[in-house]
Amino acid sequence: MKSVVIKKPGELVIEERALPEPGLGEVRVKIRYASICGSDVHIWHGHNPFARYPRVIGHEFFGVIDKTGESVATARLGERVAVDPVVSCGHCYPCSVGRPNVCSELQVIGVHRDGGFSEYACVPAGNAYQLPETIPDKLASLIEPFTIAANITAFVKPTPQDVALIYGAGPMGLTALQVLKGVYGVKRIIVADRIDERLLMATDSGADVVLNNSQVALAEQLQGEKPTLIIDAACHPSILPEAIALASPAARIGLLGFSADACTITQQSMTSKEISLFTSRLNSKRFPAVIDWMTHGKIAPEKLVTHYFPLAEVEQAMTLFEKDPHTCCKVILSME
Repeated sequence: MKSVVIKKPGELVIEERALPEPGLGEVRVKIRYASICGSDVHIWHGHNPFARYPRVIGHEFFGVIDKTGESVATARLGERVAVDPVVSCGHCYPCSVGRPNVCSELQVIGVHRDGGFSEYACVPAGNAYQLPETIPDKLASLIEPFTIAANITAFVKPTPQDVALIYGAGPMGLTALQVLKGVYGVKRIIVADRIDERLLMATDSGADVVLNNSQVALAEQLQGEKPTLIIDAACHPSILPEAIALASPAARIGLLGFSADACTITQQSMTSKEISLFTSRLNSKRFPAVIDWMTHGKIAPEKLVTHYFPLAEVEQAMTLFEKDPHTCCKVILSME
């Protein structure tokens, strides 16, 4: 089988590998589509602190179960599945309180163990979620990125009355936007970005107001309007202090990502408004919710897809994803 391997930072190859065999409690998935995430690019360039090399990358993928391991029912053969990349121990403190995404022994498929930019992958059977026929193959790999939005929104608890501000109209910001609008019914959503083409995509995904903050500060453009809910999907260190300053008293702020660079905030700026700050990593068993949302048309993943490439052109696809934010949003690889 062919697999996309990052041999070491900066070295991407398509490698011929032996067909994997599912172990105890595993299924083998014949992969049909996989989508590119910024973390895949970071692993390629050596900027992901969690990655181990060599590594088959890819944590957003979909396929069909073609073989089952010991203790897995053969009735699962032929199931169309999306794969949750979060592999947890099930018994540590985070797992015991329903937070397997920060398991003390966490492994992420495509980061700590081999992933889905491959013709086949073996994964824990419990991580392979069967999909209804109403979810098309070509969009099924996008279930995983929407689970990221599902995770942060579960923390910040949006309501229709919120005035929401989203920093960043990249893939993560747009998934959060669609979930706020389509699932929670938030009536007023403002999206800020520095790229006009991304703001057009935000409008298409349901934003009520789009603001380019490359030249004019958001505070000036908001004209005193105070967001009650802010999601930072850009995560530059300068954003959190600004978000706190802009936020309404009693607002909630969610961080959808992370930077290793320091940012400076004061306790007074948060406590004086009693602002709640939430962080989110990966997803905590959110696949069933997103599958339901997609099945019932509450989210529109097709609006995020700008390009499809065959697996053989993965380097071109990843370069486009990294270098061209004006025309590129989600890029999907086809294994067929």
